[in-house]
Amino acid sequence: QVQLVESGGGLVQAGGSLRLSCAASGGTDAMGWFRQALGKEREFVAAITWSGGSTFYADSVKGRFTISRDNTKNTVYLQMNSLKPEDTAVYYCAGRTRNCYGFGCYTLGSRYDYWGQGTQVTVSS
Repeated sequence: QVQLVESGGGLVQAGGSLRLSCAASGGTDAMGWFRQALGKEREFVAAITWSGGSTFYADSVKGRFTISRDNTKNTVYLQMNSLKPEDTAVYYCAGRTRNCYGFGCYTLGSRYDYWGQGTQVTVSS
């Protein structure tokens, strides 16, 4: 029912910045970002509530990444600063259209219903 399309990925040098965007075809509840590096499991990066009043970040990106959303555009953003080679991964946008209760509503991929196809972020040293 909801399509998510990521954009903004690319190649950047260490210390640089990128801004990822994820446009949804309709309204969503929480939205989040996950990433998967080669040889690694998919991991949580950041999430935001419907209102934008609360945000959540993986420890590895705290202080460097900022998630935000614009509900008038059904779009979520991930501003990535001070990028490191370790940030190299395919970044996936995730969302859900219904409320979530209980454990891991924001940090578990299984709690999201819709996923984008991913956008590659490569950070060179």
